[in-house]
Amino acid sequence: MAVTESRMLSLGTEAPAFDLPAANPEVDDAGGDTRSIDDYPNARAFVIVFSCNHCPYVKHLEDELVETAREYQAKGVQFIAICSNNTETHPQDGIGPMAERAREKDFPFPYLRDDSQDVARAYKAACTPDFFVFDGDRKLVYRGRFDETRPNKGTPHGGDLKKALDQLLQDGEVTIEQHPSMGCNIKWK
Repeated sequence: MAVTESRMLSLGTEAPAFDLPAANPEVDDAGGDTRSIDDYPNARAFVIVFSCNHCPYVKHLEDELVETAREYQAKGVQFIAICSNNTETHPQDGIGPMAERAREKDFPFPYLRDDSQDVARAYKAACTPDFFVFDGDRKLVYRGRFDETRPNKGTPHGGDLKKALDQLLQDGEVTIEQHPSMGCNIKWK
């Protein structure tokens, strides 16, 4: 396992567009088998997380991420997970296993497959998990970690992400210190 930090895309960057196949299209009423950020025009904010099925860093926080998503989606924040790993080297990150994982963990958000890895490149994603928060105008206001915990080092609570979302929803901006996320490197082709 190669431990990698996120690259910290520049704040203010506009959310790169995507239209990707959903492993769990039944999760919402957006319709069709693909999802785009445009499918959620009424979202107050977006959390885009680059994730996968096998990374111990993702597994460490996955249950708390699901609970955080439930809490903040009720407040108008749309969560979207994207898996960009190379399925030739990591078949467990293919669309079929992704669908199984989404059902098993009862993801309340779409889990999308980025086979070309173009979306990961556009976001400058580097690791799993890698978090990006965009405001309602789709401008980047937070990038970095879920919280300071790591596998076998603390219980995940999502404190960094929650503070960023609370500030954004309450004040319209994020002023907390932002720390890079850390996890397994994206498995590039």
